[in-house]
Amino acid sequence: MNFKATLLGAAAAFAFAPAAFAERGADGHLNIIYWQAPSSMNPYLSGGTKELEAASLVLEPLARYDETGAMVPYLAESVPTVENGGVSEDLMQITWKLKEGLKWSDGKPLTSEDVKFTWEYCTSEGGGCSQSEKYNDVVAVETPDDLTVVVKFGVAKPFPYGPFVGAQAPIIQKAQFENCTGSAMASCTDENFAPIGTGPFVVDEFKTNDVASLSANPNYRDPAKPAFATATLKGGGDAAAAGRAVLETGEFDYAWNLQLAPDVLADMESKGKGKVISAFGTLVERIMVNFTDPSPELGDERATAAHPHPILSDIKVRKALSMAIDRALLTEIGYGTAGRPTCNVLPAPAIYNSTANDACLVQDIEGAKALLEEAGWVDTDGDGIREKDGKPLALLFQTSTNAVRQDFQAIIKQWWAEIGVATELRNIDGSVFFGGDAGSPDTFQKFFADVEMYANNFDGTDPEAYMANWECKQAPRPETQWQGNNMPRFCSEEYDALVAEMAGTGELNKRAELAKAMNDMLMQEYAIIPLVDRGRVSGRSNALGGVILNTWDSELWNAADWYRVK
Repeated sequence: MNFKATLLGAAAAFAFAPAAFAERGADGHLNIIYWQAPSSMNPYLSGGTKELEAASLVLEPLARYDETGAMVPYLAESVPTVENGGVSEDLMQITWKLKEGLKWSDGKPLTSEDVKFTWEYCTSEGGGCSQSEKYNDVVAVETPDDLTVVVKFGVAKPFPYGPFVGAQAPIIQKAQFENCTGSAMASCTDENFAPIGTGPFVVDEFKTNDVASLSANPNYRDPAKPAFATATLKGGGDAAAAGRAVLETGEFDYAWNLQLAPDVLADMESKGKGKVISAFGTLVERIMVNFTDPSPELGDERATAAHPHPILSDIKVRKALSMAIDRALLTEIGYGTAGRPTCNVLPAPAIYNSTANDACLVQDIEGAKALLEEAGWVDTDGDGIREKDGKPLALLFQTSTNAVRQDFQAIIKQWWAEIGVATELRNIDGSVFFGGDAGSPDTFQKFFADVEMYANNFDGTDPEAYMANWECKQAPRPETQWQGNNMPRFCSEEYDALVAEMAGTGELNKRAELAKAMNDMLMQEYAIIPLVDRGRVSGRSNALGGVILNTWDSELWNAADWYRVK
């Protein structure tokens, strides 16, 4: 299979279905509820899905992914390929052409300089860009004219669609953010709360961890869209309240991430006000294992590579924690048919799904006990808690506040108690836990705990940038304003070499082999303990039309096409 003739040539033109409306703003107000409230409208300052999704109403990339995972042009005229001349034969360069006449919401023209600046912004020294892996291997961005962007790579890039593609890498306005680079990134509150964009909506008011009030972009490129004149993106509460607001009362039009037990969702849907929508993608509920010591006694060096974890640095302990878990039971309790037990952090597409770790599908309490004994962790005083060198086998387990996650915590605590592990449970409001506030001790990036549980996924169907999340340089630390996606602080030269090799590999089956090798290394080092391959589950009101659930990009990817069902 020739990669250039398949993947690079696979991007096809994309046309939306005819809109059910013909006048911008004719359908009044749209109510969206994201019970994990966004803490910013700048996706470059948070790895949290809630910020990425909220910002996608305002900011757009050159291209993104549709509900099938196909790449489609947005701000660009078309998707560059080798066949159409947009990607150089040596795969060292990709040239994008912007659509003519595009304007920012403030009326200024969008130009290639804005695209170039976006790269400069995310890679600026001393900054804390949480999406920096999207710009791996970029050595220059050139702007020969206002509508042409030439991205140059330091290595051949068979998949050159990391920069400026998908909801995680949108274009920001140079005029607005040019004084917000480097160490100033996080301090530009006005800019981060109300970015000027090209998307269907503009931010009128933003209250962090609470609500975003929006209105139709007067300069949106389609004069008939969006159908809604105004929109509210409300945060706070919990998944159950969000589900009721759409499925039972009809107070809201769309509810994201209804992480609720299957019977609860079925009962809500039976009230007749809305529909539960779901689809599988790459969303994996997992436990991240901290390779560093989060002890507050270490001050500014806590949870950094300067101090290895006193317990979890032992792979036998990490493996025992995984062996004690019954993933099938967790899936049944938490997700039903909207979940599948998994032993991989990369479960899809099918070509990337490894079978090398399937032993984790069978719980092995006795094997976990034996492994801890072998590692020298024994219960010397009969209290049920193992010790080694006078140190108890005790862990702090944190996650976001959510009924399913708290159920998982309680069950896992019980299993870990059976093998002699004492577990303290902590849950943090999702708006804070997944926020990007470098000053907060409670974010999942800071990881001031021993293990933590959450889920995430990636844009599109190619996992190159996603697997780069666990490069050494991606570890959050004070120097990056605690941004980065390598939460376990896992660091391996061998792993980094695989990331680099995949970046320069074109043949599809070889890319799959490398991606699976990276997945297997993370799994077999127990840096990540995967639990459930989760389908995305959300809810839409019967009065809302045009919704197409997308697991490969932002769920709000086509909000410009939503309309009120009369």
